[in-house]
Amino acid sequence: MTRIGVDVGGTNTDAVVMKGEQVLSAVKSPTTKDVMTGVVDAVTGAVSEAKVNVKAVKAVMIGTTHFTNAVIERRRLARTGAVRLCLPAAQCLPPMVDWPEDIKEAVGGRFWMARGGNEFDGRSISDLDMAELDGIAADIGKAKIKSVAITSVFSPVSDAMERKAAQRLRERLPDTEFTLSSEIGRLGILERENAAIMNASLRALSEHIVTAFGQALEKVGLRCPYFITQNDGTLMNRTFVESYPVLTFASGPTNSMRGAAFLSGETDAIVVDVGGTTTDVGALVKGFPRPASTTVDVGGVRTNFRMPDVFAIGLGGGTIVSGKGRDLKIGPQSVGYRLTERALIFGGGTLTASDVAVGLGLAEFGDVAVATSLDSDHLRAVKARTDEMLGNAVERMRVSPDRIPVLAVGGGSILVPDAIGELRVIRPDHFSVANAVGAAIGQISGEVDRIFSLDGLTREEALAEARREATAKAVSAGAKPGTVELLDQEDIPLAYLPGNATRIRLKVVGEMID
Repeated sequence: MTRIGVDVGGTNTDAVVMKGEQVLSAVKSPTTKDVMTGVVDAVTGAVSEAKVNVKAVKAVMIGTTHFTNAVIERRRLARTGAVRLCLPAAQCLPPMVDWPEDIKEAVGGRFWMARGGNEFDGRSISDLDMAELDGIAADIGKAKIKSVAITSVFSPVSDAMERKAAQRLRERLPDTEFTLSSEIGRLGILERENAAIMNASLRALSEHIVTAFGQALEKVGLRCPYFITQNDGTLMNRTFVESYPVLTFASGPTNSMRGAAFLSGETDAIVVDVGGTTTDVGALVKGFPRPASTTVDVGGVRTNFRMPDVFAIGLGGGTIVSGKGRDLKIGPQSVGYRLTERALIFGGGTLTASDVAVGLGLAEFGDVAVATSLDSDHLRAVKARTDEMLGNAVERMRVSPDRIPVLAVGGGSILVPDAIGELRVIRPDHFSVANAVGAAIGQISGEVDRIFSLDGLTREEALAEARREATAKAVSAGAKPGTVELLDQEDIPLAYLPGNATRIRLKVVGEMID
């Protein structure tokens, strides 16, 4: 099957055309201010270079930073209402209690608490009060809020109250979109609620972005299905991403890691992805990114939904280098997509990491003579510091003494030395567009992470139920039913809880529908 992978980065937009496991073409195009023009340019270039008919392309997979940037920049977030089902418990810390004031203000900061919620074993704290919910619906309608996040205590154990409350509110507010925390986050009510509110605030933007991507692809003549990459290395169809935009957070590093595994054939490794602005370092386990096991900070907000374990440092091809000797400073500022305007090798006046690489003979682009005329001792000092930064980042992500390889990918990976300590460095073919390759090879996934009570239920029955639930999620996201298979599972007995409680985490993946 011929398919196109696209990754929109802060500096470049990369596109590849693949047929089966073969990379037919790879193109880098500067990311444009309106983003979509850069996508059109990259895809057009890749299709032209591959010499394929656009009608032969069966699918396009896109990795985007739009939603992460919206949270970080506090822009284009919708006014959102938060409804917590908890009374008479869980009211001492209200929704958004730990949010930075600027982002709380951006989403409106409105919340309501209502009766409901569950104990850890599924027993109800209190029953829903429909009259109370009707009053909340009236308040939301008066406030003209069009996106609502509903969170119930221990909803990963039982989501029935969230669904029932959403149904009631939807009857009263038919033009409003609802996000349920049980579909987004894991155990931990504040972090799960934060993730649900953040997702709800991005729903309107997701519809706009998905539509814009479709228009950009039509401009190139592509009318095939397109998918958005999520942060576990798999894909979402248009409908799914409109409902769950937060699942795209950190999809860029994930695409690079999946692409690195595919291009190198290594399934267990440390991946160093050097872009134009940052270097992302993560660990591959069985060909997929190792997930973060703790809460993740997104734009100053603590969340607990699925995210890859990635450590980022301010080092990339566009990183600004200033000072000398003890005053030497490398980053975190970067010239970003303006590298071809501001770097010395392109006639600019700013010393960047790319100038250093060219000056030391590690790469040849731009005006090589300008770079080689720079102070060689200073260039070597900068390179020694960048090697130290990369080495520290790699060691931070190692969890065992095993001598696993380091996979260097990304356009800026010319900065990575041939070995980092005792670990050998591999630069696979097409390393500079590994992110787009990772997008192109994506599968469709479904995941479950919740507590099951084994009273009256065997372990095997609980695992089977979790797998059915995960499979249903994968199929709804666009997976072909007959291809869904188990990727990973673990069940952890919770001895500190009564009721023979067990936490089951399970993920399945499948091929997308042609």
